Amino acid sequence: MSDMMFNLGCSGSSGPCKDSSGSNKHKAFIDRRRFLEKKGYLNKKQNQHNHKQGNKHQGPPPWANRPPQPNAAHNKSSAHTQNTHSKSSYHIPSSEHARGAASKPASSTSSSTSFTITVKNSTNPEQSTSTITPGHQPPPTRTVAHCAPIPRGSAPFCNPLKYLAMDCEMVGTGPKGRNSELARCSIVSYDGDVVYDRYIKPTNAVTDYRTRWSGISWHQLVKAMPYQHARKEILKILSGKVVVGHAVYNDFKSLSYSHPAVLTRDTSRIPLLNQKAGFPEKDVASLKRLTKALFNRNIQTGKKGHSSVEDAKATMELYKVVEVEWERTLASK
Repeated sequence: MSDMMFNLGCSGSSGPCKDSSGSNKHKAFIDRRRFLEKKGYLNKKQNQHNHKQGNKHQGPPPWANRPPQPNAAHNKSSAHTQNTHSKSSYHIPSSEHARGAASKPASSTSSSTSFTITVKNSTNPEQSTSTITPGHQPPPTRTVAHCAPIPRGSAPFCNPLKYLAMDCEMVGTGPKGRNSELARCSIVSYDGDVVYDRYIKPTNAVTDYRTRWSGISWHQLVKAMPYQHARKEILKILSGKVVVGHAVYNDFKSLSYSHPAVLTRDTSRIPLLNQKAGFPEKDVASLKRLTKALFNRNIQTGKKGHSSVEDAKATMELYKVVEVEWERTLASK
């Protein structure tokens, strides 16, 4: 009976008979899938699978990190702005155009600018001048200040190294010691430092040591330097210097020397100094009196006589009291 039914089923088909097991498996797969879809499980699994597949392509594209490229119109406007700025800030001489921009580095093609050196005249500001000099890299403005002018042949008072103070001590030679000869010479700097101090043996025999005033006795001249030798040393030191002294012409006389008048400052002949000390302007005040009046200090005291070093330092101190005013007065004459 079964065989008959099989044959009937096969004869109704136009093609070869097929096994029904394949269609049954397919039907079971469809039913199973529909069941899973109905429960919602299959959709959930598919969403997870799609999410994993999508993560492989997440993140910015490789071209996202590239800087934005300006358009042609923006490039043209930027170039025009830079060219305009360079033209307004720099000026290239015509000679540079002839040589060509490639012949020099960029730093050498900067503008040919100018700088100013200002020279100030302290006595007459109207005579101040400015000099303009072309250059490639202008340095900062420099100011050169000059000291007040000093009479021709004189050293400027603003240079202390040019100033010395000198004092000499004499002894008597000849009958009754009437002739004065050099026995000691001391020279100090502007700051009072001792530059030279020697006992000097006179050419003639000493007949009066004048110890009460000179502070010199016979034993100090036994091994003293000969006069001619000492004179050469002293004149070498004084050469070209401004010499300050009190009645300094007597000291020059003992050296048989004449110092330039424009380089000589005699504190015994300064009316301004007498005025500050409270003495008559035409009075020839002694070094001792001036030092006491202006500094309230006693010098040339005691029985041992004077010290030429102490006197030279006191003379330089007196000069400093009126230095600026005195030098301006000399400069105006």
